[in-house]
Amino acid sequence: MYKSSSSPRATHSHSSQGNPPPAASGEMYAALDLGTNNCRLLIARPSFHHDQGTKTLRVVDSYSRIVRLGEGVSDTGKLSEEAMRRTMKALATCTSKLARYQVVKSRFVATEACRRAANAEDFLARVRSDLGITIDIISNEEEARLAFLGCSSLLIKDTRYALAFDIGGGSTEFMWVKIDGDAPINSHKRHLIQDWLSLPYGVMNMSEQFGGPAYTEMYFEEIVQRIAELLAPMEHTNQIASRIWHDHVQMLSTSGTVTTLAAIHLNLPHYDRSKIDGLKLSISDIRGATQTLLKMSHAERAAHPCIGSSRTDFILSGCAIFEAIARTFPIEAITIADRGVREGIIVSLMREGHAL
Repeated sequence: MYKSSSSPRATHSHSSQGNPPPAASGEMYAALDLGTNNCRLLIARPSFHHDQGTKTLRVVDSYSRIVRLGEGVSDTGKLSEEAMRRTMKALATCTSKLARYQVVKSRFVATEACRRAANAEDFLARVRSDLGITIDIISNEEEARLAFLGCSSLLIKDTRYALAFDIGGGSTEFMWVKIDGDAPINSHKRHLIQDWLSLPYGVMNMSEQFGGPAYTEMYFEEIVQRIAELLAPMEHTNQIASRIWHDHVQMLSTSGTVTTLAAIHLNLPHYDRSKIDGLKLSISDIRGATQTLLKMSHAERAAHPCIGSSRTDFILSGCAIFEAIARTFPIEAITIADRGVREGIIVSLMREGHAL
């Protein structure tokens, strides 16, 4: 059975059709992030950079599928049978991938949809019984911490403070972090969390709050204002805008919305992670991509190679949330990460096992 393991040496394996590929050199770790909109799996191992004297992740295998697990939860308070069916199918694919590797340590988590749904524990029990994987529901605070940990390697050397955010399907997490430049790069003491915030709105349930995807464009400004009002206390408490003017503050995004907007800005023929992960763009560039989307019809957005039919329903609500962030925190540039909770989980597992 695959499950979250407390032992660094615990090995998980399943039989699969044919012979599994030989394990790559170095111990392999796995993380699964079951969100409101997406199901994501990552299998990775440590990679040593001799020139820098540091260890990072090397991806062995990955999987991502839009499952919309949280569809309708805002209205019913429960996961629907259709949403659970879609998710079970994606999780079955994940178990097939996991069966191909000798994973020494793993952790599988669920976030906002399962935090909210009254029948989430029953669903996860079914997942455990039918597929043999144990998925734990984590708190908003841990989700935020893991998302930041997953992208922390993108921090620039002179950064003194970081504002990281993750626009999810059912919630949006923020972390305000002070950087201790004297602490070792891989030390958990290097990043000192000053404040964190979880808003109960993401791209899916924000859209549902305003009548569904067909009405998001009509209520775009109302969504921006609602999110901005919720962000105001965090800004006031930490005086982040003032820090932006006087200190080296770096904004980091681990959001699918922002990676998509970056791809649109670059006018990519198709989404290419290698061109997006770690990219630094001006906020005006991202806002320009939002304006491009707002001028498109629904059909044009669905046909765009960097959006597609599976993302088009909720891309505008994500844009509205980002616009609220940009108005609240007047920073000029953003570092874009195509990484997040999964990478954060694996980094934490490697540190526990002293591999990183």
